[in-house]
Amino acid sequence: MSTVTLIETADRKDGVLESLKSLDINTIKNKEILIKPNFNTADPAPGSTHNDTLLALIDQLWTMGAKSIALGERSFPVTQEVLTQKGVLPLLKEKEVKLIDFDELGEKDWIEFKPKNSHWKDGFRIAKPILDAECLVSTCCLKTHQFGGIFTMSLKLHVGVVPTFRNGYKYMQELHQSPSQQEMIAEINEPFSPDIILLDGIEAFVDGGPATGKRVAGNVFLASDDRVALDAVGVAILKRLGSNDAIMQRKIFEQRQIARAAELGIGAQSPSEIELVAANRQSVKYRNEVNEILSNG
Repeated sequence: MSTVTLIETADRKDGVLESLKSLDINTIKNKEILIKPNFNTADPAPGSTHNDTLLALIDQLWTMGAKSIALGERSFPVTQEVLTQKGVLPLLKEKEVKLIDFDELGEKDWIEFKPKNSHWKDGFRIAKPILDAECLVSTCCLKTHQFGGIFTMSLKLHVGVVPTFRNGYKYMQELHQSPSQQEMIAEINEPFSPDIILLDGIEAFVDGGPATGKRVAGNVFLASDDRVALDAVGVAILKRLGSNDAIMQRKIFEQRQIARAAELGIGAQSPSEIELVAANRQSVKYRNEVNEILSNG
């Protein structure tokens, strides 16, 4: 059974603290932590990880006894430019968080994978720091994806651990031109497994995305250690909020990202394998509504 914790809140610090607390996973103490955020672009949340969410997460990881914290990212534009526009660099310095800019990784630090029955023509590569992380904490947003992904949450977040043309590879071109994009997104998640995934759904895109879109108040945070379960709950929340046809008219576990990830054993195989837990009494009604949508597909 995969646990996903849910808290209804409009406060990001509260969302981080309570969702992680109720998840009750103690994998942080004395560990070297690598955070993978959603900094594909510098657009305001949910176009990217909100700085308040990042800061609250960093503070909580230190409180939980982290030995060290680093942040690793590869953005769509030049990563340093995105982080500068976001105002993240001085925040990382203040919080004693090391930056690992995947743009600066050499060829030996992009590890090649050629899985059998993959939708990738000749495999793909993953940033070595992701594979080597003693404890990987990924934080994503709640939104749709208008360029073929349908939605972008924890599975799609990890496209940012695959190199781009700046590193001399054409994986992004292949991915975004392929009719199998959703399956390919799932497949890049197979070689590694985050220890904790945090989703900030205080604001959501229910159409458009990933950088800009139709913005609504989601007022929710999720936490899990299962990417499939978290994304399934996230899609259920989009259905609750009212989203586009690609979300509303397809059963959750028939979404191809989720179906392929489940097939690969990355996470939960069905809604019956997901336990959705309200972080407090105030969140029970929200949890019940989402759980009903999840159960019905």
